Amino acid sequence: MGAFVTGEYRNVFAELGKSQEEIRARLESMAKTFFYGSEEERIYHEAGEDMAYLEDTGNHDARTEGMSYGMMMCVQLGMKAEFDRIWKWAKTYMYMDEGENEGYFAWSCRTDGAKNAYGPAPDGEEFFAMALFFAAHRWGSGEGIYDYEREARQILRACLHKGSDGRKGCPMWNPDNHQILFVPGVDFTDPSYHLPHFYELFALWADEEDRPFWKAAAQESRKYLARACHPVTGLNPEYGEFDGSPYMRKLDWTDEKHCSFYSDAYRTAANIGLDWEWFGVDAGQASAPLRMLRFLRTELEAARCVYAVDGTPLEQTVLHPLGLLATCAQSALSVPAGSGEWEIARQWVEWFWNQPLRTGGRRYYDNCLYLFAFLALSGNYRIW
Repeated sequence: MGAFVTGEYRNVFAELGKSQEEIRARLESMAKTFFYGSEEERIYHEAGEDMAYLEDTGNHDARTEGMSYGMMMCVQLGMKAEFDRIWKWAKTYMYMDEGENEGYFAWSCRTDGAKNAYGPAPDGEEFFAMALFFAAHRWGSGEGIYDYEREARQILRACLHKGSDGRKGCPMWNPDNHQILFVPGVDFTDPSYHLPHFYELFALWADEEDRPFWKAAAQESRKYLARACHPVTGLNPEYGEFDGSPYMRKLDWTDEKHCSFYSDAYRTAANIGLDWEWFGVDAGQASAPLRMLRFLRTELEAARCVYAVDGTPLEQTVLHPLGLLATCAQSALSVPAGSGEWEIARQWVEWFWNQPLRTGGRRYYDNCLYLFAFLALSGNYRIW
């Protein structure tokens, strides 16, 4: 039975003996560094009087991934002013009000607001919608773009109904199997985009006609994740076929393959952990993080190289070792305290606790995953 029913959220750090004062101080310091630290630390940048963006410091752009992450962090931390600034920047520069992708957000913009692309990335839309619903429930909806609940519903309406009822474009979810797509119009998915804990809430708060779809999407995503995570290693690919197997086909836009456990893939175990914390529903996916923690064994092993999902080491460098460590730690939420398997999960949380935020050019993705993991493990990543 998850926190949605009980209203109780695990504080794993407290279970490890950390004091509430120490946990709170770490979280406050971390948030201050992430949003307002030095140029080598912060991700958040104010723009003009009432807007702000989060920079992907490795690529020097603003992405719907990071913008929507920033909004979710702000609503969890109670930072309304920053939330509104980020949302206004996204609506001003990223939102597309015409063309094939009308109703979606351009996945990448320059930091001056100019669009780098006119296509969306569905993980941005689902995080935008969830953060907006939470903002409506925590702070109340306002007017215009600050009518958070209306804006969230509009995003989800586009995600499901593009390409129907005379609308141009393609939906972000496959209408037949209820799976989220890597991008609209393709026939494959990304395991780390599957957020059944969000879909359970969309099934309560989205347009009434769409609520059965979201309920089915939550159920199907859990089943998909059980298939996508390897039965021995627990690892999952970056991109996947609808049956859960790694995506091995050639992509139209790159020669790179995305069939291994790398970058995007790290988020999956963390998502499973948070879904278990919130809803406690197992369709076979809940044991995957523990298999992964066993396979990786140590924090050094995790950062050694990239792996095929069956555990074969590949000659490729891990770009985000802190992000991987953070998601491993967050996945410990799927392991009950005091169980026979808790010791290995506890060790990953201890390793995470002892790591500082990353600095330098590659800090964006790592530190986003770090802050989410700290929120979740301290009982502060909540349903609002």
